[in-house]
Formats: sequence, structure tokens, C-alpha cells
Amino acid sequence: MAYNFLALVNDINRRLNEVQLTSTNFSSAVGFYDLAKEAINSSIRYINQSEYEWPFNHVTQEDVLTASTARYPFPDDAKTINFNTFRIKEDATIGNNTVKLREFAYNEYLDSYIDQEYKASPNTGVPKNIIYAPSLEYVVHPLPNAAYTLIYEYYRIAVELENHNDVPNVPERFRHIVVDGAMHYAYLFRGNSQDAIISKEKFEEGIKHMRSLLINNYTYVRSYMIPTVAGGRGRVGASLSNAGSALDL
Repeated sequence: MAYNFLALVNDINRRLNEVQLTSTNFSSAVGFYDLAKEAINSSIRYINQSEYEWPFNHVTQEDVLTASTARYPFPDDAKTINFNTFRIKEDATIGNNTVKLREFAYNEYLDSYIDQEYKASPNTGVPKNIIYAPSLEYVVHPLPNAAYTLIYEYYRIAVELENHNDVPNVPERFRHIVVDGAMHYAYLFRGNSQDAIISKEKFEEGIKHMRSLLINNYTYVRSYMIPTVAGGRGRVGASLSNAGSALDL
């Protein structure tokens, strides 16, 4: 079964015993069908807003820096940007190695390095520092002296579905959760508050399940301690324990 906007809307239609849409009449459908489209988008929007960093919204961005240019805008769809991931990519043509950038506070940049943006002949080189600017842009220091490739990672704001063949950002294995959320809105539209409440509860439980699978991290601690034993072997066990005990984090 296809996994796209049309198929999700028809999942609602099927549950409510409504006539299913086709790719031909999807865009012109009105009334309840238009509500079903909005219900799917509302469900997906709710899922995306329930966590800032769903793995399926993760993006690796590549920007080509411009020589002597310090500031660069964030992507329009950026929700959160991981400033611990900024690095200059190795480039054999330019002759630079991979360099991980160190994050600077903006105030520290203003106090110590802001003059790089105003000098007629500033010092340039391979950037080593990255700064989050409140103007929704990042700043590199020192100024680049070549077209280095900068790589970083961020989590995007998902685009809403519009065309019948648009594919949601939520993975297909969570299709039923998207539909449960959409059913909540569909039942509200029909004035069926009891079923709307039940669907909302199933929806919230589904999001918890998604979070447990995709977000929650567990730290495992493994000990290499060798337990001591009574008798003549106790000393050997103790010495090995003292020498080899460790935490593998």
C-alpha cells in the first residue's frame, strides 16, 4: 500500500466509511475531504512539535564559504542547529585538512574578534571558531581565505503535505499513529467527542512509543571487576580487581 498524502487521507475515509479519493479528484475535493487533508497535516504537525529533535528531521548541511565573508544565514527550515557539529571538510584541491570548529559565545566574539568584519585587510585563514549570532546566522572566525566547505547538522521544520503524492517526513512504520491523530480531528469535525477523546489517547500513547524508540537513550555501565574468592586465590583476585576494574561508559 502506498504511503503518501492521498493514501493517508483514504485511511481516514476507510475508517469512516466514506468514498475514497483518487489522484484525479484529490486536489478538488471539498467539504469533509478537505477536512481530512487538514486532519492529516494537523496530526503530523503535532508529532513534529512534540519533539525538537526527531531523528527523521535530521539534516546534514553543506555550505561553501566565501573568502573574506564572516556571516552566513541559517537554513529557512532550521528548527535547532547543533553547533557542536560544525567542521571544515578536507579539500585536496584547496589543500586543507578536516577541522572541527570550536563554538564561541557571541559576546566573546564581539569583545575579541569583531574587528575582523571591518578591517580593510583582516587576517584570514582556515576558520577555527563558530559563533551563533542572534540575527539567525552563524559567524566563522578567522575569515576564510578560500571557498572551504563547511558541514554542520540541524533538525528541520517539516513541510506540510499538499499534493496527493507528497510523502510525510514521519516514517511509514508510524503510519497508524499519524492516522490516529488525524481521526481525533475528524471526530471533532463530526461532533463525536467521545471517539475524539479515545483517538487522542491512542495518539498520545503512539507518540510516547515513538519517543521511546527514537529519542530515549540509555547509558549502560559495564564493570570489568574480577570478584575476589576466599583462600589462597583471594590475593590474586584482589590484585587483578584493583588493576583491571574500570567503567566502560
